[in-house]
Amino acid sequence: MDEQRQPYIPENVLILDRTNEPPGTEALRSFALDELLCRRAGEGGPAVCHLWRHPRALVLGLRDSRLPNAAAAARRFAAEGFDVVVRNSGGAAVPLDDGVVNVSLILPNRQPPSAPAAGSSGFREDFERMCALIGAALAGSGGAIRQGEIAGAYCPGEFDLSIGGRKFCGIAQRRQAKARIVQAFVVAEGSGAKRAGLVREFYRLAAQDADPSRYPRVEETSTASLSELLGIGQGAAAAFAQEVKRALRSRQSESGLAAAAAALRMPSADEVRAMAEQLRTRYAIL
Repeated sequence: MDEQRQPYIPENVLILDRTNEPPGTEALRSFALDELLCRRAGEGGPAVCHLWRHPRALVLGLRDSRLPNAAAAARRFAAEGFDVVVRNSGGAAVPLDDGVVNVSLILPNRQPPSAPAAGSSGFREDFERMCALIGAALAGSGGAIRQGEIAGAYCPGEFDLSIGGRKFCGIAQRRQAKARIVQAFVVAEGSGAKRAGLVREFYRLAAQDADPSRYPRVEETSTASLSELLGIGQGAAAAFAQEVKRALRSRQSESGLAAAAAALRMPSADEVRAMAEQLRTRYAIL
């Protein structure tokens, strides 16, 4: 990535690591937790980095949910054991499993005194901030990370991250009035081609007779995992999550972290369930 234009990684971000929670939790509850933590951040709460995984899900974008046969395609995937949900951030369809690490940066719209004058709430700057965090986490990996859309990748966008021309990370954003969420999926281990094949099958089923401009044309050779790209063995997902935490901790101070922790009010399990139900009703596809 361009080292001359690296936005700062926020200081004293609280880390919420849910990557080792027992399987079975609905993917939508993780998005609901993001939504609630974002509201808290807008009400004076701290910045949070939420790390999580889900064992088997297909997460759709809003445009995907409006394809002619999206509901039938979703039912097909649900019958095969996928938790099919629609997220309220940008982006397109993404498959999740234990080899994919989801990283959510939840940031209030107030600018820390140490932040550059460029502004902490700019749309592009927030994408670039996530790129900087992931780049810092992979700084010792030996891979040359590039930012830019990868042709044929699922969930394509300007802020795709790739190594050797194959995508391993996509980024989306959700903005509220007083805070925002930058969400990244990082394909850490397993087969990138297999995941791309799943998404291509979804579009084959969902986009019959649709204008080709309404959905991505996915190629299996476009995507790879960090374990494939960097020759990392088993445990790449856990190792990546640890490196994200290391990068964030390098920006923490004891006093700043204590102040952030004091300002945190974690949503209750009932609040998360209620928000997940709201999201499910609002963006229902099944």
